[in-house]
Amino acid sequence: MAKIIPFRGLLYNPDRVSANEVLAPPYDIISPEHKDILYGKSPYNIVRVDFGRKLPGDDHITNRYSRAKTSLAQWEKEGVMVRDDMPCYYACEVAYELPGNKKKNLRGILALLKIEELGQGVYPHEATHSKPKADRLNLMKACLANVSPIYSLYNSPARITSSLLEGLGGDPHISAQDPDGAVHSLYKIDDPEKIALITQELYDKSVFIADGHHRYEVALEFKREMDAMGCPNEFFPAEDACASRPWDYVLMFLANMADEGITILPTHRMIKGIAGKEEIFSKLAADFTFQTISGATDVLEIVAAGEKNTFGLYLYGEDSWHVLRYRENDRLKDLPPALGHLDVVVLHELILKRDLGITDIAYEMDVREAMGRVRRGDFDGVFFLNPTGVQDVERVALSGLRMPPKSTYFYPKLLTGMVINSFKH
Repeated sequence: MAKIIPFRGLLYNPDRVSANEVLAPPYDIISPEHKDILYGKSPYNIVRVDFGRKLPGDDHITNRYSRAKTSLAQWEKEGVMVRDDMPCYYACEVAYELPGNKKKNLRGILALLKIEELGQGVYPHEATHSKPKADRLNLMKACLANVSPIYSLYNSPARITSSLLEGLGGDPHISAQDPDGAVHSLYKIDDPEKIALITQELYDKSVFIADGHHRYEVALEFKREMDAMGCPNEFFPAEDACASRPWDYVLMFLANMADEGITILPTHRMIKGIAGKEEIFSKLAADFTFQTISGATDVLEIVAAGEKNTFGLYLYGEDSWHVLRYRENDRLKDLPPALGHLDVVVLHELILKRDLGITDIAYEMDVREAMGRVRRGDFDGVFFLNPTGVQDVERVALSGLRMPPKSTYFYPKLLTGMVINSFKH
């Protein structure tokens, strides 16, 4: 079960910089154009550490990882970033809005979680790829820090920590707006009684990785490497070498499934490799019913109104689109029950793999963008689906299973740079 502890966070000094100028979205959603904008905002923008530029002449000694290490050290030396004197938990609140003017608040705590092997109190739900993990491991080795948190969930109907977070008053330490307009605010929790309440509530809870599987697996690999080295004195003074093992912990944002602030959005699948409507309908007829929708309609609204395993399909060269409803036969009976009923698994395993034999897949969040790329001929079609549920994440994770990549898009994304966990004392 989870063991969480407070920590002495490394934070931007609000007397020296504006949070809106130095915080950044997660590295994996930053486009090259947006990276340039972030670089231009401030010489202290966290993108220079978390997702720095590659430069001509870079080699194994001088590169974006070595520059990240230098920047982080220099900013602390200059007082642009300051380490707290005492261990704290950090409350993070994100006020955001969904279509239809639906306002929500995501609340959670930033803490250090003791690293365990996956499946031993900490559970993944999605498959990962090796290339992003190599990049994050190089960054961790260079900076000796967790620069960005892992977004994770726990389930506590008692809502002790949730109630505490809802009752926080006063001005935040820092606050910034992300590109979508959501406002991210950070508060320090340094009261011993509140720290004890949070620690006690979460100590026996399972933790489910929502966003940041790569970062957790990288932290686990880094721990293994450090353990194999024994007590690496080059990182710590000799007298402290074995007194503290910061690589045993990883920075994590923890939100309660029992709260209403968690949102998962769907990621739609654009496809290549299919001739047209007749071929698709012929191959899917045994498993799905079809309805053609004409005119300007909200694809997601109609798909959401259907029963589970309902999908939208838009094809190149057509003015209308189609609704597919699964007949729920026994074609997926060979899959574990926790997976077989999920929309994303029915789409990947039955529609794309078994029925259509499609392997050329791209992902897009925005409905209009996806349809536009099909209209331009970039893709043969796009399948629209409903979002995966939070309880589905818990059920799949506890079963020791993994969903296909891009099965969940937790929204909003946490800003990078709110607080950093530096391994150096």
